[in-house]
Amino acid sequence: MLLSSFRAKPRRGHLNSIKRVIGYLTKMDRGAICIRTNMPDVVSDAEINRYDWSKTVYAGTKEEAPHNIPEPKGKPVKLITYADSNLMHNILDGKAVTGILHFVNQTPFDWYSKKQATAETATYGAEELAARPPIEQSRANRLTFMYLGVPIDGPSILLGDNESVVRGATIPHRKLNKRHLILSWHYVHQAIATGTYDYVHIPGKINPADILLASIGVIEMFGTC
Repeated sequence: MLLSSFRAKPRRGHLNSIKRVIGYLTKMDRGAICIRTNMPDVVSDAEINRYDWSKTVYAGTKEEAPHNIPEPKGKPVKLITYADSNLMHNILDGKAVTGILHFVNQTPFDWYSKKQATAETATYGAEELAARPPIEQSRANRLTFMYLGVPIDGPSILLGDNESVVRGATIPHRKLNKRHLILSWHYVHQAIATGTYDYVHIPGKINPADILLASIGVIEMFGTC
């Protein structure tokens, strides 16, 4: 993701970095994605707070569902998304990176790593911008499983390691003082108000979305089956 920013005019240092990437992939040639179908238990120790949104501007908000989906059959699945950001990932422009990792039950099936459009001066801003894309992608994932006729077990779970952002998104009376984040703020609030998504805080050291942001050492830590 980072090296792709220099595709138009690469330098010798970029070539050396590409060699390291290829060398790592060659070394990890036996790596694989483990298929685990068991229902996960990722929020048993986490605190899920659900508030009354009926007296807010989001009152009556509902998640729209298509009318032409097939009847769900088979065992239900749980959709879980981990999200994280890395402040000032690129020192050339100061922009952070958003990393998103989607699971169906205990199996990762989609991931996303992209540099943010603006340079944030604080972790809160970068984490707030990283909260909207996983909701958008989770909506697309839910729609895909609905059209496949797969029953979905309860709300989709979004997990992040910034407690201030999680509390700001789930508590109706929390306020936002950064105007340039207001659209992402409202989008996440509206999604939480539908009851279709739960936003839960987890410690950063157990957030696997970090593999989409950090170094090889972290990838090796989370990359074992």
